[in-house]
Amino acid sequence: MREARKASPAQTPRRSPNRLPTATSEQERWADAVRHLCRVDPHLRALIKRIGSCGLTPRPDRFGTLVNSIVAQQISSQAAAAINLRLHALGGQPHQPARLLELGEQAIRSVGLSASKARYVLNLAEAVASGAVPLDAFDDSWDDAAIVASLTSIKGIGIWTAEMFLIFSLNRPDVLPVHDLGVRVALRDRHGLAELPRPAECHALAEIWRPYRTIASWYIWRNVDTPPVK
Repeated sequence: MREARKASPAQTPRRSPNRLPTATSEQERWADAVRHLCRVDPHLRALIKRIGSCGLTPRPDRFGTLVNSIVAQQISSQAAAAINLRLHALGGQPHQPARLLELGEQAIRSVGLSASKARYVLNLAEAVASGAVPLDAFDDSWDDAAIVASLTSIKGIGIWTAEMFLIFSLNRPDVLPVHDLGVRVALRDRHGLAELPRPAECHALAEIWRPYRTIASWYIWRNVDTPPVK
């Protein structure tokens, strides 16, 4: 999952068909998505009825979101939060590429990051500072695949992290994170499978959710966070 084709610097981003929805208020922003999912999937309809409207909103600190994702890899959310607080205390808030590069690997490791994670943070900082990965330029002229290719050209940023960026930073509406355990478990249970579905199977099972697979995934995660009242 860590290996991906490096995006060509000469690549011209294509116009994206996957634009953010237009709405008159935050409550209405995902109304079309919610209506679609309720219509095509009775199971999701029950979750939506219990959980309520979709609260997905963009995270404006794109660089900080990716730093946090690296910090959180394979550790508990509590441990990740503590490390991130120490990193902010060391380098300031919000995270800035130039400041992290100035600190260097040993200082970044001192907050509790492993050597590999410290290098991944610096890889990200260098790519953003140099303009090799233009985070602030990611807009509707970039399609999802082009953004994933750009992000995964950085060692330490895998497909799952890139997809989380599409979902939570950019709110792209039709992302299906097929490497996410929660989504795979939900699809297994929803369809009564004996084993977790493979990525290709996940795409087939979630086809009815198009073009709002992001919103379906959000409700799946919220369902884990807000179990039914017994």
